[in-house]
Amino acid sequence: MLLARVAAVSNEVAAISARSRKIAALGELFVEARPEDVALVIAYLAGRVPQGRIGVGWSVLKDPVPPAEVPALTVTETDAALTSLAEVAGPGSQAERKSRVRDLMAAATADEQRFLTRLLTGEVRQGALDAVALEAVAKAANAPADDVRRAVMLDGSLPRVARALLADGPEALRLFRLRVGSPVQPMLAHTAASVTEAVRTLDAACAVEEKLDGIRVQVHRNGDDIRVHTRSLDDITDRLPEVVTGARNMTGDQFILDGEVIALDTTGRPVPFQDIASRVGSRTDVEAARAALPLSPVYFDVLAVDGDPVLDLPGSARHDVLARLVPEPMRVRRTVVEDPGDEEQIAAAEEFFAATMRRGHEGVLVKALDAPYSAGRRGRSWLKVKPVHTLDLVVLAAEWGHGRRTGLLSNLHLGARTADGGFVMLGKTFKGMTDVMLRWQTERLRELAVEDDGFTVRVRPELVVEIAYDGVQRSPRYPAGVTLRFARVLRHRPDKPAAQADTIEQVLASRN
Repeated sequence: MLLARVAAVSNEVAAISARSRKIAALGELFVEARPEDVALVIAYLAGRVPQGRIGVGWSVLKDPVPPAEVPALTVTETDAALTSLAEVAGPGSQAERKSRVRDLMAAATADEQRFLTRLLTGEVRQGALDAVALEAVAKAANAPADDVRRAVMLDGSLPRVARALLADGPEALRLFRLRVGSPVQPMLAHTAASVTEAVRTLDAACAVEEKLDGIRVQVHRNGDDIRVHTRSLDDITDRLPEVVTGARNMTGDQFILDGEVIALDTTGRPVPFQDIASRVGSRTDVEAARAALPLSPVYFDVLAVDGDPVLDLPGSARHDVLARLVPEPMRVRRTVVEDPGDEEQIAAAEEFFAATMRRGHEGVLVKALDAPYSAGRRGRSWLKVKPVHTLDLVVLAAEWGHGRRTGLLSNLHLGARTADGGFVMLGKTFKGMTDVMLRWQTERLRELAVEDDGFTVRVRPELVVEIAYDGVQRSPRYPAGVTLRFARVLRHRPDKPAAQADTIEQVLASRN
C-alpha cells in the first residue's frame, strides 16, 4: 500500500468528528490494504512507529528536502527505512541519520513528507485510536466487533488479529484465546470525582482499593517458567527478580496475576514513580539496582488459575481466587461496600480514601463486585478517584495544530513565575480544550505573538490558564527539573494578570 493513501486517510479521519464516519473511512482503507500491510497501517494511523525510539527529532527534520512529484513510497518501504534508521549508532551517527532521513523524504511527496514529519515527532493525533480502528477492522472483514474485541483482548495485539482476520476471515478469531505465558492488555478504569459518586454510579456492591503509583505488571507462571510483562506488554522478567521469586513461592503453578510493583521508603511511604520507572528501566547490573531500590509486587486481580481463564467470573469470585493464591501482604488493601445505599458504608469508604491519601498513595479504584475482567477496555465497572490539583500558569508559547486543529494554536507551553519576575517552563499540554476555547486562544495568542517559525509561536507571557494535573514529577527536559503529570486545561483566565500566576516554589511544594 502506498504511504500516500495512509496519509490521505489520516487527514480525512482527523477532519471527521463523527465516530461512525471515522470507522467507515478506516474500514475502506483496511479493505484496500494487503493483510501483511495492515499492522503498519494501524500503527502509523495511531501515531506509533513499530521500531520505537529511532533518534530522529526536529534537529534532523528541520532542513527541507525537495519532495517527489508522484506517490511511489509504500508502507513496507517506509518501515524498512525506519528500521535502517533505528540501527544507526556510534560515531558519525547523527550525520548518517540525516542522510537516511533525506533519502526517505526525497522518496515522499509533499503530503507524505508532512505525514512522516508528524509521525516521527509524535504529532499524529487524528483520532484513529485503537478502539476506532478495531471497529473498522471488524467492518472490513464483516466480523462481529465484539468477537474482534475479545480476540484483541486475549491476544494483546490489534495489528496481529487484524492481519489474521483480513487474511483468513472471521474463522481466524477462534485461534485467539487466553494462554498462560501470552500477555493480554489490562483492564482500565474510567474516572469519578469522589468515592461517593463512584459508589452511586456503580449502584452495586463494590470494592474500594488503593490506587498505587507504580508500574503495572502482569505476571504469568507456567510451571517453572515465570514471565513479567508491563502494561504495554513488554517483557521485563529479567529486571524484576524479586517479582519472579515471589511468584515462584506461591502455591499455584499455572496462573496470571494483575498488579503493580511499588517501592517504599524507610518511613513506609511510596517512593516517587520516576524512581520506580528508572529501576524497572535499568537493563544492566540488575542486582545493584535491586539493592539500591528493592521493589514489591502488589496484586489486585487474577486472570487465570490452574491454566483456566477466570476473566468472566465476577470480581468477588476472582478476589476469592486471588486470596487463595497470593499471600495477604502481597494483595492490595481494600474495603467493601455491600450496600451502595448505606450512608455509613459510604462514609467508611470515604475514610478509606482519606487514609490511602495519608499513606501517600495516588487514590482509590472503586470496582463493581459483579463485573467480569474486561481486558483491554476502559470498563465502566472500574472507576478511579484521585484528588484534583490545579495551578494557574502562564502561556509561554503554543504550537500549530494538525488534523482537526489545523490553523489553530493547540499545544501550550506552560510556565510558572520565578523569584526574579521571569517564568520557567514546566511542560506542554494540548488536552482539555473545546473547539470554542481553541478558537479563542488562537486569536488571543496571535495578538501576543513575538515570533512564529511555522511550528511554534512564542508569545508575550500574559495569558494565564488554569491547569488540572495529577502530580509533579522530576524531568531533566525542563529548566526547573520538574514537569506536570497529565496536565489539561480547565479554563482560560484573561481576568488574572501573569503577576498573580503560581510560582515555581508553589509547584515544588505541591510535591510534598
